[in-house]
Amino acid sequence: ETIINTYFFSRENDLMYWDGEIVGPDETPYEGFVFKIEIIVSPQYPILPPSVKFVTPIFHPNVNFFTGEVCIDVIKDNWTPAWTLHAVCRAIISILCDPNPNSPLNCDAGNILRCGDKKGFNNMARMYSLEYASKYK
Repeated sequence: ETIINTYFFSRENDLMYWDGEIVGPDETPYEGFVFKIEIIVSPQYPILPPSVKFVTPIFHPNVNFFTGEVCIDVIKDNWTPAWTLHAVCRAIISILCDPNPNSPLNCDAGNILRCGDKKGFNNMARMYSLEYASKYK
């Protein structure tokens, strides 16, 4: 199964380092923007999960704005060797569509959503996307 609008390439033919781009999903504040992602696979993969981070700053409760660290169950508590990099990409798209304010790495984004201010969150996320992300062609 192909994931629409995700592009990943191994860095200099080294399968341990992957650079990629994710196009923000439709009907989200990230729609129409491209976010750079980095995936690092350890020699113990698939026993250990890959390290995933956003290179492009993004306003999202499950992404640390400063480090790009991503908080998703697939690469944290729920990792199993059955998961693939494809599954990790799907999980990233999923959190862009449905942020989890109860597991925040960005407390400001999490607090806005927990207060029920979806419009405020969307406006902030869109503003940061305009500032830092590339426009999708």
